[in-house]
Amino acid sequence: MADPAMSVSPYWELTLDADGDVDQGECDRLLREVRQRGVGDLIVFSHGWNSQRAGATRLYSRFFAPIPKLAPKARIGYVGVIWPSMEFPDQPIPDFPRSTVAATGPTEAPALDDATRHALLDAFPGNATLIDQIARMLDQQPAQGAELEEFGRLVRTLVEVVPPGPQAQFGADTLAEGVPQCEPRMLAVGRTAEVCDQFAQALEHLASPQPPGATAEFTLPNPWKGARELLRQAAYYAMKRRAGTVGERGLGPVVGRLAGVAPEVRVHLVGHSFGGRLVSFALRGLPEGVHSVKSVTLLQGAFSHYAFASRLPDDARTGGVLQGQQNRVDGPLVCCYSHFDSALGTIYPLASRMADDDCSFAAFEIDRVLGDKWGAMGHDGVRAVPGTHSLSLAEALDSPLPTSGCVNVDACAVVCHGGAPNGAHSDIVHPELARVVLAAGRIGRPTAAQASPV
Repeated sequence: MADPAMSVSPYWELTLDADGDVDQGECDRLLREVRQRGVGDLIVFSHGWNSQRAGATRLYSRFFAPIPKLAPKARIGYVGVIWPSMEFPDQPIPDFPRSTVAATGPTEAPALDDATRHALLDAFPGNATLIDQIARMLDQQPAQGAELEEFGRLVRTLVEVVPPGPQAQFGADTLAEGVPQCEPRMLAVGRTAEVCDQFAQALEHLASPQPPGATAEFTLPNPWKGARELLRQAAYYAMKRRAGTVGERGLGPVVGRLAGVAPEVRVHLVGHSFGGRLVSFALRGLPEGVHSVKSVTLLQGAFSHYAFASRLPDDARTGGVLQGQQNRVDGPLVCCYSHFDSALGTIYPLASRMADDDCSFAAFEIDRVLGDKWGAMGHDGVRAVPGTHSLSLAEALDSPLPTSGCVNVDACAVVCHGGAPNGAHSDIVHPELARVVLAAGRIGRPTAAQASPV
């Protein structure tokens, strides 16, 4: 029976906890019903910054909606991955209802609203008192530098930078990326005031960008606006670590189990933001000999553009945490990116760089200084992987995609809406991107084996 909240059928949800443990009842139902329903292609989509099941389901329903008409003869099943991530509610998703707080803009109100407090409680359960303390400091904005350092201590305590259990090993994308397994330096003792100042400058830069060639005016914005961004980035750091755990320990083994009971089903992994990191780590969690993943599509992936590299350009001894994992895909790994994604173009590399480096810099230097070493693939695509193809969105839709390897698709023609500071990061609900998923998996087209004469 179709879910009235979902635009497609058959559809299953797969819930995983922060350590990657799957809801066994949902998993058993998926494994049992995929064959019963005659599914040939299974599209598995993981959300990114989202803390509520309803929001994730709504995203999946809207993204999947055009697919049945685009591939009417394909026997497609759909899976929505639900995992404990979070978004700050004052950062609205394009075309989704805006919250009351969002209407004022995040730079106007650094205090935590009720929706954000609830999101933090969902993501970090059992920390109500700590979250209240953090909210109180953001409300009061005490002028003393020592108070900013106390704020940093509270944030460090909240995110449990190195938690016990499986999540401890999934922090860094590369050893040089700036997100080490231990405490990131942007949360280090004695650095909070400096880091908050730099985040505040970056937000000011995004809100009032300088025209090309203009000289940026030095300003001293309120560091408590940067303090709010420090809390956001600390939470995202924890979610980033969690995404790797859930992908490798949770989703990867489930795909392996599916291959055991329904080897004929072709699996297509899709991930947005940290969900892109989750489905990529699922490749590392696939059991040996499993070849059922026929495509991976990353939508504004919020992890290092060097994640799949075997060698980094500035350190030949170091590779990405997922080096070679694209070879686990029996098909292409497609990375859709957009330069309109300012969350990944400015804030992400700034946070990654400040996690590892003690040097300071002005906000207007961000794009020039950080864009290469600290960049995210959702902003400029997969880097340092030989043989990677680069296409515009029109090119990707007008001709067959490569049958293997990494493929960068510049999606800025449609991924272009959204205000500061995140820009177009969540602007992914477009039929053109649904078509990319179908093209990557050759869904609705004959495979090479099917096209061959008997």
